[in-house]
Amino acid sequence: MKVLLSWLQEFAPFGDDAAALGDAMSDLGMAVESSWVVGGDLGDLVVARVAGLRSHPDADRIQLVDVDAGAGEMLQVCCGAFNLSEGDLVPLAPIGATLPGGLTIERRRMRGEWSEGMLCSAAELGMGDDHDGIWLLTGTGATPGTPLAGAVPAVGDVAWDLEINPNRPDAMSVAGVARDLAARMGLPFRLPDPQVPTAGIPATERVRVRILDDELCGRFAVIVLDGVRVGPSPAWLAGRLTAVGLRPVNNVVDISNYVMWELGQPNHAYDLGAVAGGAFGVRRAREGESVQTLDGTLRALDAGDGVITNGDDVPIAVAGVMGGASTEIGPGTTTAAVEFAWWDPDTVGRSSRRLGLRSEASLRFERGCDPEVIERAARRFAELAEATGATLAPGMVDVRGTTPVPARVAVRTARVNALLGTDLDTARIAGLLEPIGFGVTPSAGGEHLEVDVPSWRPDTTTEVDVTEEVARHLGYANIPLRRPNRSTTGSLSDRQLLRRRVRNLAVGVGASEAMPTPLLAPGDLESAGLGHLVDQALRLTNPLAAEESVLRPSLRPGLLRAVAHNVAHRNPAVRLFEVGRVFIADPAAATAGVLPREPEHLAFVAAGEEAPAAVAILDRLADALGVALDLTAGETEGLHPTRTARISRGGVDVGLVGEIDPFVVGALDLVGPVAWLELDLDALTAEPLPAPEYQAVSRFPSSDVDLAFEVGEEVPAASVRAAIERAGGPLLVNVELFDVYRGAGVSPGSRSLAHRLRLQAPDRTLTDADVAEVRQRVLDEVVTSLGATLRQ
Repeated sequence: MKVLLSWLQEFAPFGDDAAALGDAMSDLGMAVESSWVVGGDLGDLVVARVAGLRSHPDADRIQLVDVDAGAGEMLQVCCGAFNLSEGDLVPLAPIGATLPGGLTIERRRMRGEWSEGMLCSAAELGMGDDHDGIWLLTGTGATPGTPLAGAVPAVGDVAWDLEINPNRPDAMSVAGVARDLAARMGLPFRLPDPQVPTAGIPATERVRVRILDDELCGRFAVIVLDGVRVGPSPAWLAGRLTAVGLRPVNNVVDISNYVMWELGQPNHAYDLGAVAGGAFGVRRAREGESVQTLDGTLRALDAGDGVITNGDDVPIAVAGVMGGASTEIGPGTTTAAVEFAWWDPDTVGRSSRRLGLRSEASLRFERGCDPEVIERAARRFAELAEATGATLAPGMVDVRGTTPVPARVAVRTARVNALLGTDLDTARIAGLLEPIGFGVTPSAGGEHLEVDVPSWRPDTTTEVDVTEEVARHLGYANIPLRRPNRSTTGSLSDRQLLRRRVRNLAVGVGASEAMPTPLLAPGDLESAGLGHLVDQALRLTNPLAAEESVLRPSLRPGLLRAVAHNVAHRNPAVRLFEVGRVFIADPAAATAGVLPREPEHLAFVAAGEEAPAAVAILDRLADALGVALDLTAGETEGLHPTRTARISRGGVDVGLVGEIDPFVVGALDLVGPVAWLELDLDALTAEPLPAPEYQAVSRFPSSDVDLAFEVGEEVPAASVRAAIERAGGPLLVNVELFDVYRGAGVSPGSRSLAHRLRLQAPDRTLTDADVAEVRQRVLDEVVTSLGATLRQ
């Protein structure tokens, strides 16, 4: 939203301190994105008249323009714009002139023809955003040779480009910005109230309006102007529109845009002679209907669009978006009907987006216009049109539908102060709200204020909304800084944090969380190889079904059943994990009234993967928790007799890692190995977890060494890794088991374990001798302590 200082000054006696005004607007929430002096320094530019137009002999995109620069001097200018006609007044930068951007004009040859200056667009002169075509100085009446700065009234004015948030529809007008600014600065604000004489046949006898959808159109008003003469706008009006980025078209269209920008009320002028029957209808479009809009495009409508129709019920405009070409104001127009309406914001927004027509009018209707400003906007339009020779017909046709009812909000002084951290009294709050149009009445008991929201603030509906207005006009800088009191109502326990870390890690390695039922059938433990736990299982005395009569003493049966289900449904490479409680009873203690134990376990299963996959997950978990875990080869029911290890921390057993017993795998109709990891989280965390330790990251390159050792099946892979880590010393930063091989070239009863060792120093680049020394130490340790041999 662009505003001009001179325009604001028509509503309140603002001074000329542009910097202070800009700061105040930003502080009020209308952030100043940029500001500038309109036209900048145009002292070198003059007004010129187009005397002739000729094609360039060697360039299709350039024309030769003969211009009268004053005192009978004729100049030839090469120009790439084609919006010129003979007699037009245009800005000329003669040779030696400097444009606001710093470009100095020189005599130059363009495709063989001399150009004695430059004709400029409005954007090139800092007079607006219009880059398309040369700026036509319509309505100035200046003579050729007149300095441009003296011919255009807006030159030298101060302009601001404001960022207006969607919840501030009132600030989408010069009057709205001025109202806010005057209230902040304690200045009297005045809205012009034009009184225009009328003559001729009343509008009510010449125009009929019918609203068929009250929700679509809350108000539709029409005034009639006779004696319309379409032509250029006065220089002051065209200059202001240009300065805020609008291109002047003709006096009727320009007045329409001017009123919209000034008061925030979009409007549209129709050639009344082209409106069949002088009748306007408002309804929803019917499927298959279309209308040719002012841009010349035939727009297909759908049932959600709002339309304005003529007396033949034919659409002549898209409601709130764009008028139709059939009733456009043109050179032959003598009588105009000007429409001022309030449209449903949602309908306008939907139609605008669907049709790809985003206009200044639709933007304002989408955010919510003031239905009560229509009379003032109509009088302002008539006042400006009267200056061009038009006459206002008596009366205004005004038909109402359903418009929003301004809210009345109860505002508690204590609540305002609690939200803002202030100590304002009731009188001070009222003094901040009343200058911006809010009606304030103390309640009967005096404990709160009854605030009547003005019609131009549809965004304000609650006590918090009103409090925001109080804060804006008090000034956020005037609200004391304080640290808000925050009471902690709860947090995650250490166990909950552990559970979350474990779950995140399992998901990070590609496992999906499973949640099998904790109830088992009597034979599920035996089929999972856990027959030794049958005596420790709790049995329900009154189960709903025999298949759910045993409380699980292990997570293994449920997860294996889930794996079997996935494999049966052609998802063989599945990784699952579960965090849950198991139920272990001591038959001897039960008679003494001792309750069963319910430790929380973590289990991980991977179909089609061998034991190293589970060990890798265990290593990741140990690193994440910062604990040292030891693995000891051993046998246990239900797991592979030679590929299983017990996990301990500080000498206390905390779980098992390895593979599911092949007999169990076969009984479940699975194919290939199944990796397994189970941890007792209660036992794992019996001793507190260590605090995280952080190490500096070396800036020097690392070296990798691959070693493959042949060891017996009875030697755990963890023992090989431990030996490597012992011998590797401080230069060994990582060990990775990347291959397990059994087959040709490996002795029966043995397997090959291939490890990748990463060596790195924190303070230097390792030499070949450094790497060779660590490699030899590792070889000696693994061969000596485990009886391994190095595979070549």
